[in-house]
Amino acid sequence: MSYPKIDLVSAVVLVTGGGRGIGRATALAFADRGARVIVGDLDGDAAEDTARTIGRRAHGLRLDVRERASFAAFVQDATAMAGPVDILVNNAGVMPLGSFLDEADGTSRVTLDVNVWGLVLGMRLVAPAMVKRRRGHIVNVASMAGKIPIPGMAVYNASKFAAVGLTAAVRAELAPSGVSVSAVLPSAVRTSLVAGVPLGRGMPTVEPEDVAAAVVASCTNRKAELPVPRYIGAWDLLAAVVPERLMTFGRGVLLDDRRALTSIDAEGRRDYTERVERQARTNETPISNAAIVG
Repeated sequence: MSYPKIDLVSAVVLVTGGGRGIGRATALAFADRGARVIVGDLDGDAAEDTARTIGRRAHGLRLDVRERASFAAFVQDATAMAGPVDILVNNAGVMPLGSFLDEADGTSRVTLDVNVWGLVLGMRLVAPAMVKRRRGHIVNVASMAGKIPIPGMAVYNASKFAAVGLTAAVRAELAPSGVSVSAVLPSAVRTSLVAGVPLGRGMPTVEPEDVAAAVVASCTNRKAELPVPRYIGAWDLLAAVVPERLMTFGRGVLLDDRRALTSIDAEGRRDYTERVERQARTNETPISNAAIVG
């Protein structure tokens, strides 16, 4: 499929969860290419800080991706400030960890609301104008957890499997209009997402800037999926041809995933966990979505 080219110089880019982590790195990467960037984050101060770092070509706004009114106001304000949206980066996300049976209902709900409903709202609010103009690009920052089931992140897995499927289906729907939709699938990213999680046990780890580079690249190559690092994209082929028992054994030896994610360092992850739990209880306490993106 051939899509109309988007010139990043002076393109208008919206980045959700842009206060820290992947979102901040993505906003900076687009700004470096000459784009005008509108940064949204539940922590409005963090969003404004990212915008100040970029300079006059950026604005930071508070955004709760779970609420249609908040997202609609974000898009409306961004359009008024910078013009029609060329690129939407749906980046905000949360990643609680632990036993599925022990996870509170409220924590599971906020995971699905942010990681899935946030994508739905973002695309529904931005895509119609893109379709009318017959050009535009949407990037949903998903995760390799949308391909690989891992004990200790069951609901997060569910949300990212949903994100991957949602992206693929909307991509097929919008393709005839000239609007492209891509999924970026990082492995473990070194942000507060992995606080308290032992890394380096065979699980590839990347920096936020690596993910940001893939997001920016998707605006040119318009690929359906971009794994980060690229070699983990071979997972689909392996899963299709290798027997389940052998895959399970290999993952256990290589990733040590069960012990890593069901028996995490609770003290090291305490701040992150408390922020997610507060978000599950109330909308009044800000959390920087960018700091907990996966």
